[in-house]
Amino acid sequence: MTAPVTYTLHQNDTEPSSKARLGRVTTPHGSFDTPAFMPVGTAASIKGLLPDQVADAGAQCILSNTYHLLLRPGPDLVAQMGGLHPWMNWPGPILTDSGGYQVFSLTKTNQITDHGVTFQSHLDGATIELTPEHSISIQNRLGADIIMAFDECPPASHSDQPGYRDRVLTANDRTIAWLDRCIASHARPDEQALFGIVQGGVDLELRTQHAQAITERNLPGFAIGGVAVGEGPAQIRAVVEHTAPLLPPDKPRYLMGVGYERDIVAAVRAGVDMFDCVLPTRNGRNAVAFTPTGPIRLKNAQYADDPRPIDPTCDCPACSKPYSRSYLRHLFQAGEMLGPILTSLHNIRHFQRLMVDIRHAIAHNAWSAFAEAWPVADL
Repeated sequence: MTAPVTYTLHQNDTEPSSKARLGRVTTPHGSFDTPAFMPVGTAASIKGLLPDQVADAGAQCILSNTYHLLLRPGPDLVAQMGGLHPWMNWPGPILTDSGGYQVFSLTKTNQITDHGVTFQSHLDGATIELTPEHSISIQNRLGADIIMAFDECPPASHSDQPGYRDRVLTANDRTIAWLDRCIASHARPDEQALFGIVQGGVDLELRTQHAQAITERNLPGFAIGGVAVGEGPAQIRAVVEHTAPLLPPDKPRYLMGVGYERDIVAAVRAGVDMFDCVLPTRNGRNAVAFTPTGPIRLKNAQYADDPRPIDPTCDCPACSKPYSRSYLRHLFQAGEMLGPILTSLHNIRHFQRLMVDIRHAIAHNAWSAFAEAWPVADL
């Protein structure tokens, strides 16, 4: 059986200290260049933006959230409407997460056992059970090109406390057992690529052990999970630099939920291919605009009479028209929808420009020029 998602390596970085690589991931709904940043459409929508705008900003693959789509509108309705692609008018590749992150983020309202996780819905308080089989069944009905195994993400915030290693070991063992159940219940393996997830917290020895166990399953791709959940940049970098080379070189490598420029660049140089994060649109809705020199908080009074665009080097609609920082600040102050829309669109484009320049730096061994153009990445 041919894998529904394949990875083609085009070029390895020629800089000796870098493991970065250029490639392309091919899916049933088209291909995307790597390294790639995937905008997050939690509820089958990139908040405030039309799919065409997201594509025009350079995004080639997007992500949607299994947990939220389970709660509303439900996977049966999405399947009835033909799956996520036609329903949300996104013709390109889509990745869905498994809902496993809610194991971590909803710790106050969940109960974890070897069987699965029981949640209290944040919408109406209803009790919901999510198991590996249920997660895969939901994702089969949603119809994404890449689907994620159900896993347990141990918190990093307790890494210095007694019992942390035992807690991570339990999560690792459970994630392996859940992966086997995901593989067994996957009903569309010829149409949807199931990725396994490597956990292990900040313990590098446990990361090594877990990577070996997860990659023994011959899956179309693999992810590094459990980072950016409370660690600082140095810990994130250490975990990623250790783990990425442990993943198969002929499969795509995905770092889940990491979005700051410095973390993306460090992970690319460790050999990671795929990224996602809610930062561009979440921050955009809250008047924070990203630039190559650092974020701008548009609500600050200093921008009230600032005639400049967010970023003079950016070619997004917000910057190229241009809309001034003064006007954007006014939109946020007045509660006008256009402010979050324009700033989110700019932020999406910002991260796609970052990836374009990263790919150029790999292709042409141009990291010094990249560092000069992107000081925020702190190369």
